[in-house]
Amino acid sequence: MQFDPEDPFNIAELDRGLIETPFAGKLHFFPSIHSTNTYAMQQAEAGAPEGTVYFADEQTAGRGRGAHKWSSPPGSGLYVSILLRPGIPPADVLWLSLAAGLAVRDAVMQVTSLACDLRWPNDLLFGPRKFCGILTELNAEVTRIRHLVIGIGINVHQRQFPSELSQIATSLQIETGRAWPRQDLLTALLQSLHREVITLTDFTQSEAAKQSILCRLEKASSWVRGKQVRVEETDGFEGVTEGLDTRGFLQVRTPHGLRTVFSGGVRETRNVRGK
Repeated sequence: MQFDPEDPFNIAELDRGLIETPFAGKLHFFPSIHSTNTYAMQQAEAGAPEGTVYFADEQTAGRGRGAHKWSSPPGSGLYVSILLRPGIPPADVLWLSLAAGLAVRDAVMQVTSLACDLRWPNDLLFGPRKFCGILTELNAEVTRIRHLVIGIGINVHQRQFPSELSQIATSLQIETGRAWPRQDLLTALLQSLHREVITLTDFTQSEAAKQSILCRLEKASSWVRGKQVRVEETDGFEGVTEGLDTRGFLQVRTPHGLRTVFSGGVRETRNVRGK
């Protein structure tokens, strides 16, 4: 994998661009780290304030959902974890994950003018190839969230991938043929995420925010309806996606009836949209 060595981060400029968000003054950059999410969760336990952002030029043990790893070579991507202490019940965490996916989509659109696809709950793709993954982790009691970390990995400068990833992974560089400043992406991402979080966590706006997320996902994602998929759960099953329920969970029509996907990966088997 090749990367762009001339794409550094400028913390002072980032702070200026984030002055109207809770992230300004709380940015922590690492040339190399094992995992920004692991570190962020450790710092959250130690009392780090809400809005603290940890990002790195390289991760040596980047993590995805489940047991998956996230390839994070130096200078190639945006690897960032955001610490939140939202005043919402643990049952509403999915909404923050969905909102994070929309925030990434908005940021990529702002910077590159490209519209990407969203695979429930929050993978971002161009065609069949993934360029961004989101990992949300939390520490919670029955009725409240102590802290929550949203980890985001975006492939930016990769020009190629190993053969085992070449059919399923892509980057902004591959899709556009040019380099994009990670600084601009990070600024746009955090600004967009702030807008999403502030409405979701405001009691007077939260229900409207949830409806907005459902509507935007219906428009932005080809995976929400008419996609023949396999759900990779313990008792994996196949069916056709049939929208999101009022809680944000994916609905899949199977030969045995409608099933709700609460967790697990979703993979396409074939597209039946319009049939």
